[in-house]
Amino acid sequence: MVQIGFNLLTVGGFIDEAHLPLCERIREIGYDGVEIPVFEGDVGHYERLGRRLDAVGLKRTIVTIVAEDSNPLSPDAAIRRKARERHRWAVDCAAALDATVIAGPYHSPVGVFTGEGPREDELAHLAEALHLMAEHAGKAGIALSLEAINRFECYALNTMEAASALKAKVAHPNFGYMYDTFHANIEERDPVGAYSRYAPEINHIHLSENDRGIVGRGHVPWAQTFRAIRATGYDGWLTVEAFGRALPSLAAATRVWRDLFPDLDTLLVESHDFIRRGWAEAAAPAETGAA
Repeated sequence: MVQIGFNLLTVGGFIDEAHLPLCERIREIGYDGVEIPVFEGDVGHYERLGRRLDAVGLKRTIVTIVAEDSNPLSPDAAIRRKARERHRWAVDCAAALDATVIAGPYHSPVGVFTGEGPREDELAHLAEALHLMAEHAGKAGIALSLEAINRFECYALNTMEAASALKAKVAHPNFGYMYDTFHANIEERDPVGAYSRYAPEINHIHLSENDRGIVGRGHVPWAQTFRAIRATGYDGWLTVEAFGRALPSLAAATRVWRDLFPDLDTLLVESHDFIRRGWAEAAAPAETGAA
């Protein structure tokens, strides 16, 4: 049975006890879990946070990233070692939090470019790092779900086709990748078809509107998307990802220059209700000419 989550990057890059009232509100609205950004902090912090979220009644996934000095694509062996250390740290934090999925673009630093596409040596370095990460995460019972993001945010991994090719290079059963409706809307010629084609390898889903605001207010083809997901028997997370300006460095990297929702509660309630309704409607046979 699918579960609905909310990515807390909307409110900040470091989640602590100050965010617990918001988490209680998220649970009250009807979400099953939260996606915790793990960008900094130690294992002890996430262990304590996990216990508090247990008390709230919210399950967890995490999202994490790498930086220029921990870039697994780098030709510098010292930087690649630091990337492996950061990957291992993220797994340890996720395990402490009792999270089930590690999502995000931890293949390369967001907003960093070389002026060309990924080279074969870069992809080989990346596959080696991700194989080690998948091995470590598998021992903790945590799935890896790497995120392909659009060409304006990275050059390493932009499409489901590229993610599938990378999965073959990683060659580890605990490694998968995610589908994000925002990025697919930019990079895939047929976003819904791309999901259906690669569904057997997709193990996490972000629901994000074309403007990264409230799910359901834009032009993502939601009815077709929900039907396609249901048709594959997917039973993982449907996680809302919207972006605000709470984390200036991420807002700059993702080019968020304006407010994309009137207030946080409207974002939470409207997105949740839209997904619950859309998911239920997708179980019914499609009507002729339906959107």
